[in-house]
Amino acid sequence: MELKDYMKQIDEVIAQGPFQDTWESLAGYRVPEWYRQAKFGIFIHWGAYSVPAFGNEWYPRNMYIQGSPEYEHHRATYGPQKEFGYKDFIPMFRAEKFDAAQWAELFERAGARYVVPVAEHHDGFQMYRSEISHWNAYEMGPKRDVLGELSEEMKKHGIVNGASTHRIEHWFFLGHGKEFDSDIREPLQRGDLYWPAMPEGNHQDLYSKPEPTEEFLQDWLARTCEIVDRYHPKIVYFDWWIQHSSAQPYLKKFAAYYYNRAAEWGEEVVINYKHDAYMFGTAVVDIERGVFSDVKPYFWQTDTSVALNSWCYTENNQYREAYSIIQDLVDIVSKNGCLLLNIGPKSDGTIPEQDAAILREIGAWLKVNGEAIYGSRVWRKYGEGPTEVTEGQFSDGILKEFTSQDVRYTVNGDSIYAIAMRSSEDGNYVFPALGEQDASSKPNFHGIIRKVQVLGYNVPLTWERKEDGLHLTAEGIHTNKPVVFRVTL
Repeated sequence: MELKDYMKQIDEVIAQGPFQDTWESLAGYRVPEWYRQAKFGIFIHWGAYSVPAFGNEWYPRNMYIQGSPEYEHHRATYGPQKEFGYKDFIPMFRAEKFDAAQWAELFERAGARYVVPVAEHHDGFQMYRSEISHWNAYEMGPKRDVLGELSEEMKKHGIVNGASTHRIEHWFFLGHGKEFDSDIREPLQRGDLYWPAMPEGNHQDLYSKPEPTEEFLQDWLARTCEIVDRYHPKIVYFDWWIQHSSAQPYLKKFAAYYYNRAAEWGEEVVINYKHDAYMFGTAVVDIERGVFSDVKPYFWQTDTSVALNSWCYTENNQYREAYSIIQDLVDIVSKNGCLLLNIGPKSDGTIPEQDAAILREIGAWLKVNGEAIYGSRVWRKYGEGPTEVTEGQFSDGILKEFTSQDVRYTVNGDSIYAIAMRSSEDGNYVFPALGEQDASSKPNFHGIIRKVQVLGYNVPLTWERKEDGLHLTAEGIHTNKPVVFRVTL
C-alpha cells in the first residue's frame, strides 16, 4: 500500500470509529481490567544488535561515533565502518535456534501474563513482515516473521501479545555515520535501512532541530498502524522520543486509530508512553527503570531489565538478583502498578541461562504467592517500613536494602495480604497498619480478622492483635524474598 493510501485509510478509520484524534475524545479511554489484573509482563529486546553483543542495544548508533568504545571495538573486530557497516550484521543474524514455543513455555513458567517484543528498535530493522520496508526479519537475516510467530505462541499459552516500536528515534539514530567515511551515505530514500540518518542535536529537547519531517512522521504512523492491523497486539509500547513536539498530531491519530480498531475486534487495549507524550488519562504512563515512592490513584507501569547495563544480550551483562526484582514487583503492585521485565536473547535465538534462571525463580515465587499479586487491588495504605524508595526513572541500579520491617499491602477477595519484603531473623513480624486501634479517634483499619496464614511455608504461626500492630510469630522461614501473610477477614 502506498503511503498516501495508508494515510487515507487511517483517516477513514478515525472518522468512522468511537474515538476521534482529539484529546477530548481520547479522554474517554479506560484502562482494561485484564491489564490491571495481569501485573507482570515480559519485554524482549532482540535484533541485529544482538550479533556484536557489545556495549548495549545502542551499538548501531555508537559504532558510528568516532572515539567511542563501540567505534573502536567495531574497527578492531569487523574493520572500518565504510567496509563493514551495521547493515552487514543482518546476514549474521540468523536466529537458527529460535523457537517461539520454547520462549512461550518459559514465559508461562515465569508467571508472565503479557509479553511485549520489540517490533522495531531505533536501528530501523523490523522484526516482522512488512510492506513498508524490505529491511525486515521476514525477508532478511532470520527470514522469519518473528513478531507473528511470538504472537501466535503467546495466544496458545493464554498470554496477552503486545508489541513495542521505537521507530521514531530512528530519525537521528544513525546520523553520526554521515560525519566520516562510512557506509551511511546519501542518497537515502524512505524504506532504506539508514534513512533518514539526520543530525542528532539535543534529542532530549522537546523542540530539537531539525525536527522530523511530515514524510518521516507519516512513515512512522503507517509502520505503527501496520503492526496493529497485522498482529492485533493488545499493548503497544512507545519509547521516550514520541514526546517531541512534531509528533503530537500523529500520536493522537495513532491512539484514535488503535482504539477504534480494538473496538472493531471487541478488545480492550493499552498504549504505554513515557513522560507526558500523551495527555494524562488517554493511555498508561510508564516509568523506565524506576518506580514511584508512593501509591498512585491511576494505574501505571515500570519497565526494567534483568541486566543493569543493557536491554539486549551482551557478553558482559550485569545481572540483577531475582529476589530484588520480586521485591520491586511487590512494591510496584502495592502502589497500583505493574512490572514489564526485559530479557535479551542471543542472536541465535536462545535465551541466556542467566535470563532464564531469573525468570524461573520469579515464576516459582509467583506460583506460591500469586494470589497476592494477580488481580489484587491497592489497600488503604500501600505499606510501611524504614527503607526509603528512590522515585524516578533510571533508579533501578540503587539496591534497596529491604528488611522484614518493610511491609507492603494488597487486597484480593476477602483477604488483605501483608507482605514482609524479606524474612525476619527471629521469626517475629509486626504489621502496624493492622493494629487494634480506637475507632473513635483514628481512621485506620477496624475490621475483624478471622485467621492469618503464611503462604508457601508449613510452619507454626501464632498471631495477636495489639494497639501498635498485628504481631505474628512464624519461625523457620529463611529467605531474602518477600514473605506473604494472608489475613482473612
